[in-house]
Amino acid sequence: MSVNPLIAKITESQLRNDIPDFRAGDSVRVHARIVEGSRERIQIFEGVVIKRRGEGISETYTVRKISNGIGVERTFPLHTPRVDKIEVTRHGRVRRAKLYYLRALHGKAARIPERRRG
Repeated sequence: MSVNPLIAKITESQLRNDIPDFRAGDSVRVHARIVEGSRERIQIFEGVVIKRRGEGISETYTVRKISNGIGVERTFPLHTPRVDKIEVTRHGRVRRAKLYYLRALHGKAARIPERRRG
C-alpha cells in the first residue's frame, strides 16, 4: 500500500537521513533520549532487531534484549528525534523478516549467526 503523494510531500522534511542500513537479525545499539523532570540523558538499549514495519514517517522497528534473564522488547519509531543515533554492531544472517520465534528460545539457541561479507 503506497502513501498518498500529498502526505509523502508534507512528511518528507521530517524524515531523518542519518539512519544506518539495518534489518531483522542485526544487533543494534540505540541511543535514546530520556527526559526525567528537567534533566535529559541518553539511555543505550542494545539488542537484536526482531522486526521492522511500515514506511515513511510511520516506520518502526523493535529491538529485543535479555535483561537479568527477562526478555525486554522496545519499539522505536525510525524517524523520531527522541533517538539520538543507531549503531549497528553485527549483521545477522536470518531467513525471516519477523523473528518472533526468538521469544521462545533461550541461551545459545537464541544466537544468530553473523552474515558473511562479499
